[in-house]
Amino acid sequence: MARGQKDRHGPERRQGPDQGGARWALLKNEGDLAAGQKAQLECIANTNETLWEAYKLKERLRMILKQTADKAAPLLRQWAADAFLSGIPGSVPLGEKIARRHFDILRTIRSGLSNARLEAINNKIKTTIKMGYGYRNLDNLISLVMLKCGGLGLQLPGR
Repeated sequence: MARGQKDRHGPERRQGPDQGGARWALLKNEGDLAAGQKAQLECIANTNETLWEAYKLKERLRMILKQTADKAAPLLRQWAADAFLSGIPGSVPLGEKIARRHFDILRTIRSGLSNARLEAINNKIKTTIKMGYGYRNLDNLISLVMLKCGGLGLQLPGR
């Protein structure tokens, strides 16, 4: 690792026994788990208390964000306090940040808006630029981005 760079995942990532590829089970929503993934979560619940607590916090936050703003307000405050008190290295700063941005999060829940579409368009533009490996004329790049992201539905002959 180069000098000046820090380990992105930190030492806490390597603690504890190997969980046997349970990453996808931990990332999925609870309702979307396959039988094998449910078994992996049960194993984690019995063997790795910290990881299980972090998973439960993640699921609670996911459910809070699906509530109406009025119902979510006290739940979000309680979640931030629980995350801070859990002592889990990744959850403590997240709990602080959620407590600090509480009203902004509630405003987002109330409006139902997110920046997901904007992020998708940005990624599509980045992919288009990488595909070209550089353009002689900037107008060609702009035209290609407008073609891909502009919403124009072109039908090619014979297709």
